[in-house]
Amino acid sequence: MTTPQNRIEKWERRTEWPLAGVALLFLAAYAVDVLVRPHGAGADVTRAVTAVSWSLFVGDYLVRLGLARDRWRWFYRHLFDLAVVILPLLRPLRLLRLVTLITVMQRAVGNAIRGRVVMYTVAGAVLLVFVASLAVLESERGQPGAHITHFGQAVWWSITTITTVGYGDLTPVTTTGRVIAVLLMIGGISLVGSITATLASWIVQRVADEDDAGRTVTTAHIGRLLDEITELRGEVAQLREEGRRSGGQPPPA
Repeated sequence: MTTPQNRIEKWERRTEWPLAGVALLFLAAYAVDVLVRPHGAGADVTRAVTAVSWSLFVGDYLVRLGLARDRWRWFYRHLFDLAVVILPLLRPLRLLRLVTLITVMQRAVGNAIRGRVVMYTVAGAVLLVFVASLAVLESERGQPGAHITHFGQAVWWSITTITTVGYGDLTPVTTTGRVIAVLLMIGGISLVGSITATLASWIVQRVADEDDAGRTVTTAHIGRLLDEITELRGEVAQLREEGRRSGGQPPPA
């Protein structure tokens, strides 16, 4: 019997890769809009791609809400998804929906994440830096007293922020830019935590595997020694029996 939870999981499995593709398309359109700043037909195309992509995100949210058994509970537990969907006025923050890419990457790696932790971490960090650079540049460019006015400065600021170095030579002056900075710092800390946890888990498992292998070898050695002792006892018993039958003295035990 299919339960609501199973229906949601089935929907998410079917849509995670298509939504990841939509997120990439959305990112490309947003990057062109921020960096190229097209006019005329180019601007119309980027706006259309952005609008269609966002409508698909909204549709995905509504479908999952409709499939939930307890809609109020699902709604309460997915306030972040709702916030991402209903933030059309804070355009840079809409890029938070690109977290879909990180989720898909993590699921694709799956149980093999220990062997691909470098790839996963580098890809996630590059995506975060690029997205944050676009977002902060759009927020800061043209503002009075802005320090971040071109993409190179935005990338430098994102790198120093995600690594929590924070030289302070470039700082956002808008509220939206500061919110992006907080989210980027949280993302950087999360990446470091993921790496640390993964490596610690790998080390613990390797130690446990070696202990198990050592115990297996020791047990096998003990088993062979017991078999040899049993054989020796059998031979001694046989020699005693032969000695008694021949009237000689049995060999000492």
